[in-house]
Amino acid sequence: MATPPHKRVILPETECAAPRNCKIIGHTDPQKILSVSVIVKRKNPLNLDELGGRIISREEFDEKYAADPASFEQLRQFAHEYGMAVDEAASSLARRTLVLKGTAQALEKAFGVQLQNFEHLDTKQTFHGFEGTISVPETQAGVIDAVLGLDTRSVAKPHHRFLAQAQKASAKSFNPPQIAQLYNFPTGVDGTGQTIGIIELGGGYTTSDIQKYFSGLGLKPPTVVAVSVDGGTNSPGDPNGADGEVDLDIQVAGAIAPGAKIAVYFAPNTDQGFLDAITTAVHDSANSPSVISISWGGPESNWAQSTVTALDDACQSAGALGVTITVASGDNGSDDGVGDGADHVDFPASSPHVLACGGTELLGSGSTIQQETVWNDQSSGGGASGGGVSNVFALPSWQANANVPAPSQNGGGRGVPDVAGDAAPDSGYNVLVDGQQEVVGGTSAVAPLWAALIALVNQQSGKKAGFVNPALYAAASAFRDITQGNNGSFSAGKGWDACTGLGSPNGQAIAQALSTASVSGGSDSGAKGSKPKHGKKH
Repeated sequence: MATPPHKRVILPETECAAPRNCKIIGHTDPQKILSVSVIVKRKNPLNLDELGGRIISREEFDEKYAADPASFEQLRQFAHEYGMAVDEAASSLARRTLVLKGTAQALEKAFGVQLQNFEHLDTKQTFHGFEGTISVPETQAGVIDAVLGLDTRSVAKPHHRFLAQAQKASAKSFNPPQIAQLYNFPTGVDGTGQTIGIIELGGGYTTSDIQKYFSGLGLKPPTVVAVSVDGGTNSPGDPNGADGEVDLDIQVAGAIAPGAKIAVYFAPNTDQGFLDAITTAVHDSANSPSVISISWGGPESNWAQSTVTALDDACQSAGALGVTITVASGDNGSDDGVGDGADHVDFPASSPHVLACGGTELLGSGSTIQQETVWNDQSSGGGASGGGVSNVFALPSWQANANVPAPSQNGGGRGVPDVAGDAAPDSGYNVLVDGQQEVVGGTSAVAPLWAALIALVNQQSGKKAGFVNPALYAAASAFRDITQGNNGSFSAGKGWDACTGLGSPNGQAIAQALSTASVSGGSDSGAKGSKPKHGKKH
């Protein structure tokens, strides 16, 4: 069909560079049916500072901060003009997501891109993508924040590490309840009445593994439900793939808060899938998670800026609704595995609206911690706690007194991580992966560890902790300060550091700090000035 004659404008922050270590294998089939998520602007700007830590209802959120139905109607007309269909069932005003489907040819015309098929030289994974920027008719540009799905490269990796078979005999590994005891987690509560959401971009779990694992710990297995997002499904079967991530997340969270329901959101490993999984979990009124654990991420420098902004916005929506998000800070130390000689932090851990979770190596027994240092096995080919300073997000107000080092680029400043916990494979977690007993570490274990703690705190207090960062930074005495070790460029020291944040938790003291915060979630989110300040490319 002929392209309607509209003046076109470039959508800001959508510049996309050619994917690294990939080759073009041809133009995307013009008749292939593709799907994109158009992220629509809010009715009103959302600023957690202005909410003063107040948690709002879904009804108030929909009234004030969802997408405007008129914007959706405007984009439906746009879709019609360009021969695209609207997937109404997959669209949501609360999620500010309108899903459009059409041929590659129609999408190319609608968004001003040329779609190519790529193959990754190492993994042989194929995907479609584009180089350059996205453009739309000027009449539509004012209502769109981002368009996701035109590029389907894998954006994130799971942050878990298996302990090598040869090292298992000498490892001092733990069952998750033993970690909870060492960290003095609240007792007399088990997460009943809470739902822990878990984001997964691959892999799966089997019911038989869950039954066997929890019966082995003498615990009643938690209720686990799989939620499909963008066609992602619970797909176990590859013990060397993402199954280890999925099993680790469920088993750590479930063993510490066995009374909690666990909702696992499976989505494709694309920027569209990642964002849709988070917004689906945040706005899931059926399962209603009060805390969401994310153990996937990638270097900030690998993300398109519009995706970073949209994903951070989704995390800010979570804070407004009282949903805490815990995110693994990465397993590759201060350079986040980029290997360009510079320091990098992982996203979405670098979002100022999540609790970024770094890693330690832990020695202890019973309720006594004998030693705890920064996790860093890089000298022997292993990993290390991710951490450093964001080059995208400004220093939040609640980190103003944390002595965060200066960013290497203007506009950055947010320090990563916020908190820490046991992550070294040598002191890792005993888990069951596809029927096999494994010892697994990585900051992937720390996100569900903290998510389980938040679930216990929520049950104990009878309210949602919500956005916890301001309250935690005001309660440094609730942490075990980690002062030994480094993650490459940064060393642990007194107070906050870019290896382990504020430190590892004293669970009872954390519960006390969160329950006595002046208002649920604290009164100063630091949301002002924490938006991304400059463009990033894929």
